[in-house]
Amino acid sequence: MSACRTTVCFVPPATRRKTGSRSPARTPGRSWDEPALAPVVLVRGAEPLLTERAVDGVVRLARERDPEVEKVELEGATYTAGQLTVAASPSLFGEAKIVVVRGAESGTEDLMQDVVAYVARPDEETTVVVVHGGGQRGKKMLDAVTRSGAPVMVCDPITRDGEKASFVMGEFKAARRRADAEAVRALVDGLGNDLRELASACSQLIADTTGTITEATVDRYYGGRVEATGFRVADAAVAGDAGAAVSLLRHALATGLDPVPIVAALAVRLRNLAKVAAMRGGGITARELGMAPWQVDRATKDLRRWTPEGLAAAITAVAQADADVKGEARDPVYAVEKAVLAITQARRG
Repeated sequence: MSACRTTVCFVPPATRRKTGSRSPARTPGRSWDEPALAPVVLVRGAEPLLTERAVDGVVRLARERDPEVEKVELEGATYTAGQLTVAASPSLFGEAKIVVVRGAESGTEDLMQDVVAYVARPDEETTVVVVHGGGQRGKKMLDAVTRSGAPVMVCDPITRDGEKASFVMGEFKAARRRADAEAVRALVDGLGNDLRELASACSQLIADTTGTITEATVDRYYGGRVEATGFRVADAAVAGDAGAAVSLLRHALATGLDPVPIVAALAVRLRNLAKVAAMRGGGITARELGMAPWQVDRATKDLRRWTPEGLAAAITAVAQADADVKGEARDPVYAVEKAVLAITQARRG
């Protein structure tokens, strides 16, 4: 039997990403899609889909090394003293083992103590994967792992549109499929609130279609979902198309979309315009703004039809709508429709 080096995989607490001109603070380490085998591997983050993929990646590497490797799972919340030692011990017939400890952030004190002890003297024939889903609980355990020099796999939440677009492009690239920028944008706009749903949509498009994936392809499969989003309403409003904006708005509301996320989408589109307008003054890059290249290109084109005064008026209208839909007005539907019309009127004809 081939030997499998010990690997302990942890998922550390995610660092919340903040929008601003500076690059956000990030958990140090390697990406979730860069698995490694080592005596100890730490995987940290609060994005469940990415933590699953990180663990699967380590398991895949271990099985590539030894197809007969035995997998054992432990649950942090119900862990009792000594379980890790027993699970990580060589099997009767000497097969390599993978021990996955899930929910370490909710683990018992026994788990914390056993992991610290294990990290000091890991079993070279075993791979131990400990999944920590966020927060500071178990800091002593996490510190012990990082001080050991273990590789750290980071699974921070994907929150920015640019990051979501990169995720989608990565899904298609991994499947050796091409998708144009408009298709990627449509998927992010329509399904980007749930990373698992976004990944599922990519999988369906890969399985059910051939050739280049276009915006028309996405509309064919998810048109009802995409067109009812606040982002499509925002697109039409920023373009100055009052008829389409109001029609899309009423369709979105009729299909159950709340006014609050619609106003949020309007705010995002206008903020992107303001960011790119500021970028023209120099000294700020698209990366520092947290925007994908396609978002910058799109905002640049849109700005040709906007004056600084018009943009300021539109942003003011959305700020008022935000307050109205959150309780300051009796009719949130009227408030968001009023904001949409204000945006279309503020755009230069």
